[in-house]
Amino acid sequence: MSAIAETLPITDPAAIGEPWLRRLKRTLLYGRDVDRSAKARARVGLAIVGFIVVYTIIAARLVLFGIVADSRAPHRVVTGDAVATARPDILDRNGEVLATDVRVPSLYGEPRRIIDCDEAVELLTADLPDLDAHETRERLCSKRGFVWLKRDITPEQQREIYRQGLPGIGFLKENKRDYPNGPEVSHLIGHVNIDNQGIAGIEKWLDGHGLAALHMAGLATDRLQTPVQLAVDLRVQHALRDELVAARAKFHAIAAAGVVLDVHTGEIVAMVSEPDYDPNNPREALDPTRINRLTTGVYEMGSTFKAFTVAMALDSGKVTLNSMFDASAPLHFGRFTIHDYEPQHRALSVPEIFTYSSNIGAARIAMAMGVDAHKAFLKKMGQLDRLHTELPESAEPIVPKRWGELNTITIAFGHGLSVAPLQAVMGVAALMNGGILIPPTFLKRTQAEADALGVRVVKPETSAMMRYLMRLNVEKGTARKADVPGYYIGGKTGTADKVVNGRYSKTKVLTDFMAIIPADKPRYLLLIMLDEPQKLPETMGFNTSGWNAVPTGGAVVARIAPLLGIVPRLDLPTADKLILASVRESR
Repeated sequence: MSAIAETLPITDPAAIGEPWLRRLKRTLLYGRDVDRSAKARARVGLAIVGFIVVYTIIAARLVLFGIVADSRAPHRVVTGDAVATARPDILDRNGEVLATDVRVPSLYGEPRRIIDCDEAVELLTADLPDLDAHETRERLCSKRGFVWLKRDITPEQQREIYRQGLPGIGFLKENKRDYPNGPEVSHLIGHVNIDNQGIAGIEKWLDGHGLAALHMAGLATDRLQTPVQLAVDLRVQHALRDELVAARAKFHAIAAAGVVLDVHTGEIVAMVSEPDYDPNNPREALDPTRINRLTTGVYEMGSTFKAFTVAMALDSGKVTLNSMFDASAPLHFGRFTIHDYEPQHRALSVPEIFTYSSNIGAARIAMAMGVDAHKAFLKKMGQLDRLHTELPESAEPIVPKRWGELNTITIAFGHGLSVAPLQAVMGVAALMNGGILIPPTFLKRTQAEADALGVRVVKPETSAMMRYLMRLNVEKGTARKADVPGYYIGGKTGTADKVVNGRYSKTKVLTDFMAIIPADKPRYLLLIMLDEPQKLPETMGFNTSGWNAVPTGGAVVARIAPLLGIVPRLDLPTADKLILASVRESR
């Protein structure tokens, strides 16, 4: 009997009489011959460990909430009441702070916790006299969970309200954008709204390039953002603005503007449009007279466009510096007559057309090249399309719808085509730097990055001849008042009659001056622009560029050249012996 028992399988007594389906499930779940009590103890231990981990995480989060309560408080805000989030610092090329965040208290209310709405309004308006009582009452008497009462209050106001001990009234630390340099770089930096969101300039560009997405994801905290470094040099910016403010006052102009551009990288080292505004008070930006005239405005640039006309002809090989064009009499085209400001009444060579700034000579050069060639060249130089930079504010050029021979004649000397001044600077820079068109940028850019973006538009020999003409114009032509000793400046002047009510005004002009520093080894291009400068006794009754924009440009160069590391070189030979000689040798 015992032998028979030893051959039988060991069976759980509790399983005797168990239905076969339940026995099958138990076998599949626990297996055969398993110690179920040991397995139960293991599961209890695992559950205990799990609970310990969960409660440890909860405890850690509670400690974190207690330490950084202010950073998490905005999550209590309902939709429509955004909290100003953090933004990265903006620095100039040398690390100087142009824009930064500061933490300021803001007053909020939780209407559902307010005991006496009228009492709360009375006490709050006593501490904050500029608080609108009617609007505050509407907000506090609503059924909302959260309402803003006043953003950006002073620490003193916060202390006074805190002493009132009002339930349902609290404070949040918010980020407020601060611009320590005031209006110094306003048109470049732009500004933000009350919620610290960029609405102009580089600030708006930041939001459009990932910052807004970081805010939505809750990742745009102070610790997760690296500063943004611009190409602008605050020292150069200050000197340029200082001289433009003085020039605007001296010549009674309605506005003044200027740019300093690195011709080899396209970096904008300084940009000023005056009148400007204080970004700490962005309401000033609503004034239409305070627009950025360098990117938002479009203007006929006057005789500075003759640089494009002459470069087009020289680059074609059909015209040389020795070519002559008839300027002995005014040029008649239909009912229009083209005059020279200082007529010479004779045939002029290309250098003479440039230095005398002859409208007739420039028109004849363009006519010799043809309408299609002229239009194609300006297209290649980036003058017929909208210029795109980091700044969202950019204007489209005003290009003739039907471009005929008369358009080519007038555009040859700077009338009939309106462009943003910054894109004209970009084109002239290409004529100076060896013939490479490089899109301008407000961010720091290496030479390798610039080389990758650059496109050749004229031959190196053409660029050298244009630098010769620019220097010659300072030595003998209309830009003589910009000749600062030691810096070998080259330049081209421009004076354009302004269009008023569809007609060219006989009294209102826009003057500009483009200067290359230095002309033999170009590094920077300077634009000076004055809007409606007046005739003065000290300018001999003239209001043309040579009497206002040019001396302003000379004053700017004298101040910024040392800051840009340009060492004075005295007793340099004239343009024909230095620049033109190198062109002859290269041939």
